[in-house]
Amino acid sequence: MISISLCMIVKNEEDVIGRCLASVKDVVDEINIVDTGSTDNTKQIVEQFTDRIFDFEWIQHFAAARNFSFQQATKDYILWLDADDVLLEEDREKLMALKKSLAPDIDAVSMNYHLSFDPEGNVDTLIRRYRLVKKEKQFQWIGAVHEYLEVGGRLFDSDIAVSHLPLTHDHSRNISIYKQLIESGTTLTPRDTFYFANELLDHGQFEDAIYYYELFLTSKLGWVEDNIRACYKLADCYSHLHDNENNISAILRSFEYDIPRPEACCRLGYHFMEQGRNYEAIFWYEQALMIKQNPNAPFQHKSFSTWLPHLQLCVLYDRLQQYELAHAHNELASSFIPNDAKILHNKKYFQRILKQQQEDVSS
Repeated sequence: MISISLCMIVKNEEDVIGRCLASVKDVVDEINIVDTGSTDNTKQIVEQFTDRIFDFEWIQHFAAARNFSFQQATKDYILWLDADDVLLEEDREKLMALKKSLAPDIDAVSMNYHLSFDPEGNVDTLIRRYRLVKKEKQFQWIGAVHEYLEVGGRLFDSDIAVSHLPLTHDHSRNISIYKQLIESGTTLTPRDTFYFANELLDHGQFEDAIYYYELFLTSKLGWVEDNIRACYKLADCYSHLHDNENNISAILRSFEYDIPRPEACCRLGYHFMEQGRNYEAIFWYEQALMIKQNPNAPFQHKSFSTWLPHLQLCVLYDRLQQYELAHAHNELASSFIPNDAKILHNKKYFQRILKQQQEDVSS
């Protein structure tokens, strides 16, 4: 059986750190917590789980802090989490099973990262990250912000999931770090350029975001998945600026990198739906449902291939007075989010419409 060191960096996480550590304490063999300057009760809570608490002076560089945390590990493998992450019971059991079965020549293990959930609690958005890595490989974190762990060797994709359950979020932290880097004369890497553009978009600085998305895409140095996401986010910028032509161009631009993804199809469907071009909208929403996604794809937004296109098709077929088809799509949407208020309203609406049609036929 392998042994595992948990390595984390934290600052002012008193609201969530106990929940995180409680979810993993019985699975890992060592807990290493690197504190970057907490002024709340974070350390006191951590002391209930471990005495391996280390201080690290914050230098506006996440990779530096994470690499320091990895240096504290003494076990075979390193598991990393953020303070607002949780291992649910099913995933704790899976990780314990992996501890017993993992081949010693595996260098890194990826896990799903559940980022958001639909109203029914089902996973809506997830990505894959390498969470468990062999200590002796000395893999390094890279990047001042939105850092990533550079791994290699023999890799294994597990079905374990880490659930991201934040209570709050510091919206200004990341963009401030990027702006400080630029002001200091640092040249952003293509990856940092993409993530800086994301921060600008999130802060409503749409023109600046467009500039950096274009800078990223025209560099032709980005990861294909980031290229596709950049196209979607460019479309969001243009949508906020009410620039419909460039919005569509940005969505179609994603086709340069791969076959149409369900998200692109839904975006196109919405464009035509807003214009009242119902048949064109139906075509694209049906495409979203037909495309088969790789279950191990690094980024997945399940709503674009499940309830969302069905719900939109319900609206579109209702516009065309094809009520049976509209009702059928509402029922299919209901199979994913049965308690959604819109779907429950639609059920009553179609029951009334279809009943009236039957009465009209019988009379």
